[in-house]
Amino acid sequence: MITLSKISKSFGSRVLFSNVTVTFNAGNRYGLTGPNGAGKTTLLKIIMGNHEPTSGTVTLPDRVGILRQDIAAFKDCPVVDVVIMGNARLWNALKERDSLEHVEMNDDVGMRLGEIEGIIAEENGYVAESDAELILAGMGIPAEYLHQKMHAIPTDQQFRILLCQALFGEPEALLLDEPTNHLDLESIGWLESFLHNYKGTLIVTSHDRHFLNSVTTHIADIDYDTIIIYPGNYDDMVVTKTAGRDRAEADAKSKEKKIAQLQEFVARFGAGTRASQVQSRLREMERLQPQELKKSNISRPYIRFIPSEKAPGKIVLTVENIAKGYDDQKVIKNFSMEMERGDKIGVIGNNGRGKTTLLKLLANVLKPDHGTIELGHQVLLGYFPQNHGELIDKKTSQNAFDWLKERRQGIYDQEIRSVMGKLLFGGDDAFKSVATLSGGETARLIIAGMMLSEHNVLLLDEPNNHLDLEAVSALSWGLAEYKGSVIVVSHDRDLISVVANKIIAFESDGVYLFDGKLDEYLETKKHDKNK
Repeated sequence: MITLSKISKSFGSRVLFSNVTVTFNAGNRYGLTGPNGAGKTTLLKIIMGNHEPTSGTVTLPDRVGILRQDIAAFKDCPVVDVVIMGNARLWNALKERDSLEHVEMNDDVGMRLGEIEGIIAEENGYVAESDAELILAGMGIPAEYLHQKMHAIPTDQQFRILLCQALFGEPEALLLDEPTNHLDLESIGWLESFLHNYKGTLIVTSHDRHFLNSVTTHIADIDYDTIIIYPGNYDDMVVTKTAGRDRAEADAKSKEKKIAQLQEFVARFGAGTRASQVQSRLREMERLQPQELKKSNISRPYIRFIPSEKAPGKIVLTVENIAKGYDDQKVIKNFSMEMERGDKIGVIGNNGRGKTTLLKLLANVLKPDHGTIELGHQVLLGYFPQNHGELIDKKTSQNAFDWLKERRQGIYDQEIRSVMGKLLFGGDDAFKSVATLSGGETARLIIAGMMLSEHNVLLLDEPNNHLDLEAVSALSWGLAEYKGSVIVVSHDRDLISVVANKIIAFESDGVYLFDGKLDEYLETKKHDKNK
């Protein structure tokens, strides 16, 4: 159980949450939600003890598993040791035992060693290494990495190991901030199964809607300067929250209408002989006076991509035996494909296998080492890079409005303002300096630029990385409704499932083009694995 008592947090005049008291119960799995900037990570850091609240207290169980992000702190530690560190009581006992083995034995040392062996036994320390290896295997960490030092293995694998650390040692509570960020689909599936069987208290943030819907039993939503607990998963919460807001707004309008009728009666008979009835109406008006509705953070951008009037031919893209490598490592070897007009292709696979390289090759940002890439007749590309800096220079003083104005020649200012409003850049936000934009704002600005540009084929590399859940949903809808062709790289299963009718899969033994949706591909892969 985790209890927050009268927690408040503000930055200057901006209030994230105020006087919040809430209990997260054992056996429940809570998804912590809210748009970018609502305070999800801040609240988790307060619970972890990394940030001080403006006021209030946090009560935690003795053993808490925390997903850490500071991989540099473990760079010289063997992988298995890093996982075992997740149980601090066990790890400290093991370290103390090692240190005492090098001192002269006496009664006091012997007594202490006996106490330490008792702690190790209580914490299942004699099977700790095998338990750690089981978790690492489930997370897809190759066996050859287990006894290497952290700095010697790829960065994305190091983040996975820190997730294993959080899960190790049967913690009574788990605090996981974006745990799926560095996982492939298979590892996400393993994590979902692990969490379904977890009996403690889970609090998790994620931009992966599918993951939240699969794992959570409750949603803790940051809104109205507080935290509201909803039973059910993320989709259940959205339905309940939206319906509640609609009811409150309808009730407020009904009261306003009734008050207007009462005011008319008072105006007509206030100076007449019906004084008692007038007083009754005045009291009724006071009772009906609606409370001001607090501003909600419910907001979803409207994303719609309009293809160019220049229609491409039947084949929009032809790739013949391309290869690309860096130094001595080939990430793409002899890959070929044809993309037809109207295809929507999802690109999936582990980090580091070449997904971004493929998109850069298709966008003509990189050249292949050999092979050819040919665009079809009248193909116009729109490109969303994973590294936003490829399109937006954060070192300039340019504002968002002026950056958009450069996207298409002869565009009217009202067209720009219209699109900016749809992407939640209202009022003065339209003139924010691009240098000050958050990751989510930058992503929305690039999408706004694509909405204003001419294209009939869209290439998007991890466009959902910095977007909140509502923006990802809007993007999924926008790409699914797009009348042109799409290639999108993403680890977000909902986005790929909604958008893609074909899959490019980067697997350990090569790159494959699959003619079918994501669920069909995963089922085929599962079937092949079980043969």
